[in-house]
Amino acid sequence: MCRMFHSISFVLCLLVNLACHSAWAADWMAGTASANITPAEPMWMSGYGSRDKVSEGKLTDLWAKALVLKDSAGTAYVIVTLDLVGIDRETSLAIRQGVCQRHGIELANISLFSSHTHTGPVVGTNLLSMYVLTEEQLEQVHQYTDRLVSQVSDTIDKAFSDLESAELSYGVGEATFAVNRRENPEQEVPQLRKEGKLKGPFDHRVPVFRVQAGERLKAVVFGYACHATVLSFYQWSGDYPGFAQMKIEASHPGTLALFAAGCGGDQNPLPRRTVELAEGYGQQLADAVESVLDDSMTPVGGELAVQYREIPIGFAELPERAELELMAQSEDHFDAGRAKTLLRQWDKRGELAADYPYPVQTCKFGDGPVWVVMGGEVVVDYALRVQQEFGDQHWTAGYANDVMAYIPSRRVLLEGGYEGVGAMRYYGQPSAWEGEIERKIIAEIAAQLAR
Repeated sequence: MCRMFHSISFVLCLLVNLACHSAWAADWMAGTASANITPAEPMWMSGYGSRDKVSEGKLTDLWAKALVLKDSAGTAYVIVTLDLVGIDRETSLAIRQGVCQRHGIELANISLFSSHTHTGPVVGTNLLSMYVLTEEQLEQVHQYTDRLVSQVSDTIDKAFSDLESAELSYGVGEATFAVNRRENPEQEVPQLRKEGKLKGPFDHRVPVFRVQAGERLKAVVFGYACHATVLSFYQWSGDYPGFAQMKIEASHPGTLALFAAGCGGDQNPLPRRTVELAEGYGQQLADAVESVLDDSMTPVGGELAVQYREIPIGFAELPERAELELMAQSEDHFDAGRAKTLLRQWDKRGELAADYPYPVQTCKFGDGPVWVVMGGEVVVDYALRVQQEFGDQHWTAGYANDVMAYIPSRRVLLEGGYEGVGAMRYYGQPSAWEGEIERKIIAEIAAQLAR
């Protein structure tokens, strides 16, 4: 009798625990909305310094998509994905601060993810030092940026109005087309891949986050650590992430697919340069997502815990004003563009800033995954280190909230090259980052996770 009593008690406890877990998993609210942000007229495209004319039509539309999640305690987290190469700090703050004021949340509760497509428009001051634009073209950029802020803000508001009960779950797939571009010459990649001799670190994980509303798949958030640089022509396009989202949405009518770029600062989709390849990589990524959706995913219960802080990351050195004034007259328009950008900052502040307010953000989904959200073009070393030091359930994204420059690891910084040093001039930054950049960022991530 005693043994039977214990058996019955065990079963009852198990059933109660399962019921509680099911209740937790369904204890979420979710709302979605989207807006077409394709420029209405030809304008300058971002991503490549070799561009010498405005856009010429479109291959696919560009989108802003919003997903609002709210836990049982009423804490909201706003996820926005943008088919853009990146956004600058001023544009990002204009969007996020407006959301904070209208919905009573903090900056920590909002993440803006750029897909980093290189066939989107110039936005705000992001990479503006790279281009020589007329006054009319600059005005186009300003007008588009103002419309973007308004469109994204309205889209977030609509997502808040769409909140309904939902269940969350997550899993991880794999796609293998990303290649470390620092280690593998582009023309040699097909043969190296065939021989199994590709070099350098990479992150082929495809994190997948599922939002289910009753019988309906309401939203899918997924990521991948790879540049969106398959295409380099003059037509608007979401590149491979855009194709992946389109294919997922076509397979699940009524579902919103959102792409968050991972730490792909030194990763390229190779080979590239054709629409067929962009569609093919998009299909590979969509297939990876579908394989996770078809498998048993891990439910997410509990409550949100979010953290956000901007930490000062210093520059290795600052140029003198006389040096900048001389550089502004250079026939190299990249050097001249950087010098003019820095001189405008000097005139506004009375000096150059010795450091940059670098955004680091974390979001823990109850008993589920932890998102580590970083600004800039983050190299893959960070994703691998976060996974190694903090656990497999940590998903690391880059290109978020503010895309101000490449973010090299200490290894890449010491090696130099484009991601370590060279690209800083295209972003209008005064020099390479300080040597402590990786230590400071990892320390902030650790501190947030500890809190």
